Amino acid sequence: MTKQTVAFLGPLGTYSHLVARKRFGTKANLMPLLGIMDVCAFVSRTPGAKGIVPIENSSGGTIHETVDILLNNCPRIHIAEELSLHVKLALLGHKTYPIKRLHSHFVPLEHCAPWIKKNLGRVEKKEESSTAIAAAHVSVDPYAAALAGRHLAKQFGLDILEFPVESNTPNITTFVVISHKRTEQPRHDKITLAIRLPNGPGSLHSLLGAFEKENVNLSRLVSRPIRGVHKEYAFLLDLDGDIESPTVKRALRAARKQSTALRVCGAFPCHTPYRS
Repeated sequence: MTKQTVAFLGPLGTYSHLVARKRFGTKANLMPLLGIMDVCAFVSRTPGAKGIVPIENSSGGTIHETVDILLNNCPRIHIAEELSLHVKLALLGHKTYPIKRLHSHFVPLEHCAPWIKKNLGRVEKKEESSTAIAAAHVSVDPYAAALAGRHLAKQFGLDILEFPVESNTPNITTFVVISHKRTEQPRHDKITLAIRLPNGPGSLHSLLGAFEKENVNLSRLVSRPIRGVHKEYAFLLDLDGDIESPTVKRALRAARKQSTALRVCGAFPCHTPYRS
């Protein structure tokens, strides 16, 4: 049997890669790609393939590139599942050398800022595009350390200097599994909508009222400017529930009447969070 191809935001060792391994394991051909757009474009033109991209981090906020792709429907993809990872960070480096430079993605640097100030206050901070890239840089610099996942220590031949690195708040990254087209799911825990509203007083209030009336809970609302249109916005909205339930169907019918455009980006299950 041919293995299913699952593209993810690379390089090897990223949290997207870790989540892909945890979700699909050896049952899939895992393919690292350079960017979120690359993953989405590959899935859009490859029937049967899936992709994994981040959409939100509890410390860093919304991943706007993923949101914009869903809102613009370009490339065309569908959300098939939601995954999340409870990130526990490690300080990786070289035991016998003092730390002069600290590499990481901007989210861990912000998330662990109090710990860094207390323990590595005079160290130079280097922002990288991913924690995997950070670990790669540290692997060739004995005076550097990385804030990254402990799974990267073995990959890059680094020592785990401290784990977990303390933080005052949980660090949870949410990912979406994307597919070429909408597929039947065993259950629907959440529905994601891309919505455009008329530019007038009360339009957003009226839209939200359609869901409140049916007691449908909204778990995410993100507004993004519409490219090329001054002071107009599109909305990515997540609601909890099954798209086949009568209350959700009524709420969606009412919401369509309040919108100039409404598209279902996916109705999908949400899995129990993984731990790094």
